[in-house]
Amino acid sequence: MRVLLRPIEQFWNSEARGGFILFAVALLAFAIANLGGYGWYSGLKETPIRFAFGDFVLEKSLASWVKDLLMSFFFLLVGLEIKREVVLGELSDLRRALLTILAAIGGMIAPALIYVFLNAGGPGISGWGVPMATDIAFSLGVLSLLGSRVPFGLKVFLTAFAIVDDLGAVLVIAFFYTSGLNFTSLFIALAFFVAALVMGLRGVRQLGLYLLAGAFMWYFTLQSGISPTVAAVLLAMAVPVRRHLSLPEVKSTLDDAARKDPELLESEMDHLEDTLRRAQSPLHRLERTLHPWSTYFILPVFAFFNAGVQLSGAGFGTVGTGAFLGLLLGKPLGIFLICWLAVRLGIAALPVGVSWPMILGAGFLGGIGFTMSLFVAALAFGEKTLLDQAKIGVLSSSVVAAIIGIAVVAWAVRRADGLKLGERARS
Repeated sequence: MRVLLRPIEQFWNSEARGGFILFAVALLAFAIANLGGYGWYSGLKETPIRFAFGDFVLEKSLASWVKDLLMSFFFLLVGLEIKREVVLGELSDLRRALLTILAAIGGMIAPALIYVFLNAGGPGISGWGVPMATDIAFSLGVLSLLGSRVPFGLKVFLTAFAIVDDLGAVLVIAFFYTSGLNFTSLFIALAFFVAALVMGLRGVRQLGLYLLAGAFMWYFTLQSGISPTVAAVLLAMAVPVRRHLSLPEVKSTLDDAARKDPELLESEMDHLEDTLRRAQSPLHRLERTLHPWSTYFILPVFAFFNAGVQLSGAGFGTVGTGAFLGLLLGKPLGIFLICWLAVRLGIAALPVGVSWPMILGAGFLGGIGFTMSLFVAALAFGEKTLLDQAKIGVLSSSVVAAIIGIAVVAWAVRRADGLKLGERARS
């Protein structure tokens, strides 16, 4: 059981710390933009960066490179997490995973409906996907403020439904925020994806070969008109999750080594290191490599280039109001109501130790959109005014949702602890 839960514990710890870093970087960008540094900030974002090799030339602004290239590594990590959860984790058993899947669906539909209701027929209607996503790092970071008092089942529930939520956001990006398809480039990208799948099925373990195929997938997906982050998620589906050695085989090898003399053991260190490496699947190795880069570099850089919004001039508008209410009200309502209905119908059950008030608090934490919502907003709006309104709605709702969510969960935890103490006193 400890072996099975260790990936979730590692994920929890890294994402929790990353949430605080994200908040600090976003606050820095916001302060720069509103305290006289907006000109420098905008100039930095628009700095052109050009790659040329012979006749091949690719030029984009620095902010675009961050959105299209740097964030592709983040979405590759998202894809790896989705595959791991589906194959080995919380989503591998459909009945056990049903509550989190339904929570993610409810948490995507309700915010989108609220946004569409407020923006129907207006220029901001294209941003209906903005309030649909949950920021895993931020939401787990806020929940971690309560420490070990939070039931582990609630942590798993929040992590799992946020991962399914991210999958939904990726599908929305792929199908609804793509225009002007270049089918020749798209078919070439799909050919490299098929090659990566064949390597995965044949058990190829060299990660460099998958990343090489992914580089071609990224370029041709970009040329096709689809967000290249979709290619990153697809590449993750090809990376094998199967271990070359089973855990019992590894344990047997290490036990044999422990019984040997130190001098003899020293001569076999290369063999032992190879054994430990083979015990990790390519998916786990790539995931462990990407996690610190994503947590401490990629997401903070993206937050810096997207959180610097000037308050003067933009305002909320219907776009900002739709994003704000969609995340702050739509997320908890959609998550709570669909979970309540599923449990009432007997098709799902609450995690052990988790109460309804905790589910409501987790729903509010799901309203922390931040990274994913800002990413969708950048795809949805080309006009600066509408984009700034969406960003203001997302940032403000994320702060308010975090405060309400942590307050509700803290109250629910204290209430549960009080009930336990009362039961012990009566017994």
